[in-house]
Amino acid sequence: MRELTYVGRHSVEWREAPDPELQSDQEAIVAPVAATPCDVDSAILAGHGFIDPPFALGHECVAKVVETGAAVTGVTPGDLVVVPWSINCGTCDACRAGLTAHCTSVPHMAMYGAPIGGSWGGLFSDLVRVPWADAMLVPLPSGLDPVAMASASDNWSLSWRLTAPHLKARPGARVLVVARGSIGLYVCDIARALGASDVLYVDPDPHHREIAESYGARTAEAVEPVHQGFDLAVEATGRVDQLAFALKSLTPEGFCESAGNHFRPGELPLLDMYLTGVTLRIARDNVRAHIPDALELAGSGTVDPARVVSHVIDWEQLPDALPEKHLKPAFVRTEG
Repeated sequence: MRELTYVGRHSVEWREAPDPELQSDQEAIVAPVAATPCDVDSAILAGHGFIDPPFALGHECVAKVVETGAAVTGVTPGDLVVVPWSINCGTCDACRAGLTAHCTSVPHMAMYGAPIGGSWGGLFSDLVRVPWADAMLVPLPSGLDPVAMASASDNWSLSWRLTAPHLKARPGARVLVVARGSIGLYVCDIARALGASDVLYVDPDPHHREIAESYGARTAEAVEPVHQGFDLAVEATGRVDQLAFALKSLTPEGFCESAGNHFRPGELPLLDMYLTGVTLRIARDNVRAHIPDALELAGSGTVDPARVVSHVIDWEQLPDALPEKHLKPAFVRTEG
């Protein structure tokens, strides 16, 4: 089989690898049918990652089940499934607590798309081994488009987690979104659907702002901190100065969710945070626990994640098209 391999800044290529085989009766082999780059993949392609190439790339996809072990009961060959980005067993104490990104049955940070916590391959591959099929794979509900939901492995479900619990706790909350990619746009969609009274989306890209406006958000290219303006701030830029701006805009006891991958250091307004009493959470998402709820919202008819898909591109074009600057391209394979 082939796996798409990151080989250097703005450069990927197909490389041959052995076909994966079942190694236990709990495993499955899947073939991605719609895959998309995560916002962090864009940072890696731009040369901002911290892992030296080469390595197999990709950790967001909907796939078709090709083969299952004898003990697998949740999926069968031919099913369409969401493949979560992190590797998890489903039975350790961390997994039972919903902390699937911290599974203790595998090395710390085990994931698809980067050789952290072992080498698990990437979801821009012709075939992928899933070590705990029943624990990891989530069947795609009937009626949901695999292209629109390719990001349910990470960014769509992450955006649900960044937003939904807070709006449940604070109905009608005012939401600030400081972003540069798909996560912020998904948040705009979800926040409005779940009853946010105001959503301000800040992004220098006019096309991104146009999409946010289509979701009912106010937009700005750039603004100064809005003193006590928002109950929830979501930052997804990877820039510490933008995180600081979001923190300075919170109401007393407000909450800031940072989904940016902060590869570079910077300073936070700690005194302002102390005086205002805000909470900041920076974390990789325990995505498997949130995928079912995120898919349920996607099927409700109140959101439209397909608007964020900027291009639909044939699978064979991955090496040439992935390094190009697109908001959220989906790479689609009709066979396999």
